[in-house]
Amino acid sequence: MLRKIFAIVLVLLLSCAGQAMAAPRVDIYGPGQNLVNLGLAAPLTGPNSEARGMGAELQKLVNENLSFLPFMRLTDPKSVLGGTVLAGVEPPAADFNRFQLAGSDIVVTTLWPSGDSGTKTVQMRAFETSGGARLFGKEYPNVSARDLPEVADRFCADLLEVLTGSGAFFRSTLCYVVKKGQLSAQVYLAKPTGRNCRQITNIEGEAMSPQWSPDGRFIVFSHIDKRTHALGVWDARSGKVQRVRFPGDVVIGPAFMPNNKVAVALSNGKYPAIYLLNHVFKKERVLEDSDCINVSPTFDKTGTKMAFTSSRLGGPQIFMKDLGSGAVTRVSQSGSYNTEANLSADGTLVVFSRLTAYGQRIFVQDLVTGQETQVSFGPGSDEQPSFCADSYFIAFSSTREGARGIYLTTRHGGDAKRVPVKGDCYFPRWGMPGQGK
Repeated sequence: MLRKIFAIVLVLLLSCAGQAMAAPRVDIYGPGQNLVNLGLAAPLTGPNSEARGMGAELQKLVNENLSFLPFMRLTDPKSVLGGTVLAGVEPPAADFNRFQLAGSDIVVTTLWPSGDSGTKTVQMRAFETSGGARLFGKEYPNVSARDLPEVADRFCADLLEVLTGSGAFFRSTLCYVVKKGQLSAQVYLAKPTGRNCRQITNIEGEAMSPQWSPDGRFIVFSHIDKRTHALGVWDARSGKVQRVRFPGDVVIGPAFMPNNKVAVALSNGKYPAIYLLNHVFKKERVLEDSDCINVSPTFDKTGTKMAFTSSRLGGPQIFMKDLGSGAVTRVSQSGSYNTEANLSADGTLVVFSRLTAYGQRIFVQDLVTGQETQVSFGPGSDEQPSFCADSYFIAFSSTREGARGIYLTTRHGGDAKRVPVKGDCYFPRWGMPGQGK
């Protein structure tokens, strides 16, 4: 299995001591993120010999991956004078000047030293075009055709980490719900690029609001069948689903804390309160309760901050609770209907949905500066936002193209990109299974 092989991936010793140079960085968190222009040299099996088998397919997958990055501009191969087939994969054989003249800041080279059919080794490197400084290089052994998507994801994650400080986007898997009819909805998984899409639940009733556990083993969700409400728990190890009932209670919007315990809003006919459950999903203590609606808890990576939705001022608004001191402060300062909060992992931002005169729209509140930013603009209705672990990418559901789909934007907004998955899709949430969180 490639997953095991990658545990012993060989990091190529592509630079001599003292030659390492600082990589160009993309400030994705500042007010004005800069663009980076990247060129993909043609994959090679040898000097001036283009790889046209698995090499061409891997090149296509990497290109598709990088197209999801809003700060990445890919160089058109037709603009590279002399072409993208090089005499080598690193200087001096590799001529990066042609890519620099085409506007590339970075160039990626790929070598299949033993050919690109069957099960072979591939080496991938990234360089600055100006001066040829090496950013990093990796070798992936025993690669077959079925392994190519994972190779592309791993390389792009490493490249993204070099450029921005986090490769979480390509290491993530989205869980979401596909609605199939009246009281019929199942939980699915897919990469944020749309690959590896698969259904993981198949139980009668409707799943809502799924969320990953920090360790990537579990997904919890609200579940309704014709008779009962329950907390659904999917275990990645067994592939099985457990329904945990709280007799008489409606189960609303479960969420994991960093210690793998679950918080959930429960209501027995009165106003819902937010409870902390222990590791066997029994009520441990109340996190928030008052004579009003309190739902949708969400936590930062330290577990000391909890954002939630409350009706304590009339219409629903977003609030923040310091779980140490118990202090509660209002987050959403504008609008009369703000819901579906999600707190960034670093605890500095809250993304939420607001009902406007033009429909539901996504907003981000900066808890440090106090600045609010609208990051979606329709058409249709934009709802159910969530932050990636990098506190930068945001997934949300939208009806902007008719049927409800999943879209990606960033903390800065910009053009939303659709995740190419099928069906009426709701409640996207990020997780990083298998990453040893």
